[in-house]
Amino acid sequence: MLKTFSVLVIGGTLLAGCTSLSEQDKALLANTKAVAEQAQATAAAAKAAADQAAASAAQAATAAQAAAAAAQEAAAKANAAADKIDKIFQRNLRK
Repeated sequence: MLKTFSVLVIGGTLLAGCTSLSEQDKALLANTKAVAEQAQATAAAAKAAADQAAASAAQAATAAQAAAAAAQEAAAKANAAADKIDKIFQRNLRK
C-alpha cells in the first residue's frame, strides 16, 4: 500500500511537472504569438510611413518641376527684357 501511494505521489508529481511544462509552453507560445503580432503591426506601420514618404516625395517632385518651369519662364522673360533694353541701347547709340 505504501509503495502504491509512493508511486502515485511520484507519478502525480511528474504529471504536475509535465502539466507545468505544458503551461510554460503555452505561455511561451502566447508570448511568441504576441511578439509576432506586434512585429506585423510594426511592419504595417513602417509600410504606411514609407507609402506616405513616397507620396510626399512625389508631391515634392511635382512642386520642384513647377518651380523649375516658373524659373524657366522668369528667365525667358528676363532675357526678353534684356533684349528689349539692348535694342533700345543700340538704337540710342546710333543716334
